Amino acid sequence: MELKVLSITGEETGKTVELADSVFGIEPNDHAIYLDVKQFLANQRQGTHKSKERAEIAGSTRKIKKQKGTGTARAGSIKSPVFRGGGRVFGPRPRNYGFKLNRKLKELARKSALSYKARTGSIIVVEDFNMEAPKTKEFAQIRKSLQVEGKRSLVVLKDADKNVYLASRNIPKSEVVTLAELNTYSIMKAGALVLVESSVEGLGNL
Repeated sequence: MELKVLSITGEETGKTVELADSVFGIEPNDHAIYLDVKQFLANQRQGTHKSKERAEIAGSTRKIKKQKGTGTARAGSIKSPVFRGGGRVFGPRPRNYGFKLNRKLKELARKSALSYKARTGSIIVVEDFNMEAPKTKEFAQIRKSLQVEGKRSLVVLKDADKNVYLASRNIPKSEVVTLAELNTYSIMKAGALVLVESSVEGLGNL
């Protein structure tokens, strides 16, 4: 698949890049995408939820009423879950929600996500650029020139660029990542995938 390379002003540069069919032209595997996205979201969870069980409630251990003759159910502790203020039965405990996925499955998921973006024409290739200062206004102008303003865009850089990252940080629906940080969830969430020219070769080696 061949795409034209645009400048940051949105004009054609006369150059083209070839997107590898082994990455951008495969038959997408929906289940691989589902598993990779599920793992990504699970890893975002803190898992610090906790409720007190009856053994952790502060309160008297005195038997609150006699065993028989009251006409109601027997009760031995004010901390029982059946009473207001008592412990919770099978409440949440701190846990790790993460789970393991094989490396090849995660690679298949990323390739499947990129192939979906290629099918829908959601990929834009822009020539390498840098910013002398982290100016949000300048980055917003680049988005406007590339006609991704208002869309959820994902800009993929070959290497980290602090100024570009800081300039994009305050713009809604805009995300900047490096090749090493690229993940299936971000690709699928983006409405427009903006690839910097130097990052295309790296994507071909996924």
